[in-house]
Amino acid sequence: MEQDLLIKAIDSIKPSIIVISPEFKILSGNRDRTVPGSVIQGKLCYKALYNRKIPCYNCPAKEVLETGKSAIKKCRDEPCSPGRLSYLYSYPIFSKKKIISLVIMEFPVSTMEKMEKKLHQSDEFLNKLIKSAVDGVIASDMTGKILIFNDAACEIAGYEVDEVVGKKDIRDFYPDDGAKQVMRMLRSDEYGEKGRLRSFRVNIQKKTGEFIPINLNAAIVYHDGREAATLGFFHDLRDTLKMEAELEKTQVQLLQAEKMSSLGELAAGVAHQLNNPLGGITLFTQLVMEEYDLPVGAKNDLKRIFRDAQRCSNIVKELLKFSRQTGNEMHLQDINHALTKTLLLVEDQTLFQNITIEKDFQESLPFIPVDIQKIKHVFMNIILNAADAMDGEGVLSISTRLVGPLKDRVVIKIRDTGTGIPEEILLKIFDPFFTTKEQGKGTGLGLSLAYRMVEDHGGKINAESRVGCGTTFIIELLLYPPDIKGGTSGNR
Repeated sequence: MEQDLLIKAIDSIKPSIIVISPEFKILSGNRDRTVPGSVIQGKLCYKALYNRKIPCYNCPAKEVLETGKSAIKKCRDEPCSPGRLSYLYSYPIFSKKKIISLVIMEFPVSTMEKMEKKLHQSDEFLNKLIKSAVDGVIASDMTGKILIFNDAACEIAGYEVDEVVGKKDIRDFYPDDGAKQVMRMLRSDEYGEKGRLRSFRVNIQKKTGEFIPINLNAAIVYHDGREAATLGFFHDLRDTLKMEAELEKTQVQLLQAEKMSSLGELAAGVAHQLNNPLGGITLFTQLVMEEYDLPVGAKNDLKRIFRDAQRCSNIVKELLKFSRQTGNEMHLQDINHALTKTLLLVEDQTLFQNITIEKDFQESLPFIPVDIQKIKHVFMNIILNAADAMDGEGVLSISTRLVGPLKDRVVIKIRDTGTGIPEEILLKIFDPFFTTKEQGKGTGLGLSLAYRMVEDHGGKINAESRVGCGTTFIIELLLYPPDIKGGTSGNR
């Protein structure tokens, strides 16, 4: 009963179909539906259907028996396909890895042409999809030979498609043992699902030799349970990393500004509390020295008290200056002229006798709205620090440039050839009260004050340094700064 139903089901299939044994005996079929399957069942297919003494020379079933894989053949001889051209397609049926029967289907050429056209359209669509993908797409066989390399991959790596596909090895794109590392991770189940790798950051090497950071998603392509190819989708991380760095820098600046504001309030309170007792110490020390005839040792001790009290008083003045939230007297000023005037004040000092000063000022630099006294204070502080860093001997380079896509910023760079600043210290140089100078030689407020003054102008200040190579301070001022609270503006 079940066998009869199966034969009827096969008879109802539109394409011609027969099922044969490995010995070519017909088990069932609907050959053109002109000969019922029950009539030809048990007979040799080549004899029952084509009246041949041996199997057809282009029979796809022979290839299936040899390879264990499906096969398709085009029939041109008259006995095999009387009156028309057709295709024969055969595939095996296994039981415990052994072929127990084969299916042979016949399709007219028109049907195959339609199938081939659809397949071609599908391939063309897939190629366009891969080609136009925003991310880079790369595929290689298991020997490493590149099979797919889309436009985005070309743009990132700097190659043309013809230079890569079939010519380059996947290992050429990964520096060191990068390709081996990716394959080890793909074959391991420690990084997620075996055969897949998600969001892995790695470098690829551009045609120019430049290393490009990418985010890689990769997979192994399997066929019949075996590794056949690898496929990777990767995204250029340069813009992302740049944005992350800028965001981190902005966060540091916000944290610094918040810290400065809090410490400014604290400094103002401490300074006011110290002013009165310091004034008393100074006044009464002077009175004692003037009104009493004291031994030399006592007078020397009083002079030391007086000097230390004055030093404390100067620190209090710096604290008040640091904390004061005064408005800016904003006027259009020539930055090149301001730098020149500042240098005139210091270049004849003993500290600068063995320092060569190099100036590279951009001519016709637009005037900038600044509080000139505050900006000169910033320049002076950095220039004196540079001289200290060089121990009075080296080269001090100062440059000005108009920069930015809209030419709306002036950048002042002050570079010394000193010993440089270690990275762990460089992160702290704008912190209030942080100093590397010997005790009694610095308050640690100079750069903090400079930072605040530049920030009050809507500008930026930062430092770059390499140990043994010197330090560069970079000050950025805007041609059109945002409205400054309490500020006034006018002509120079």
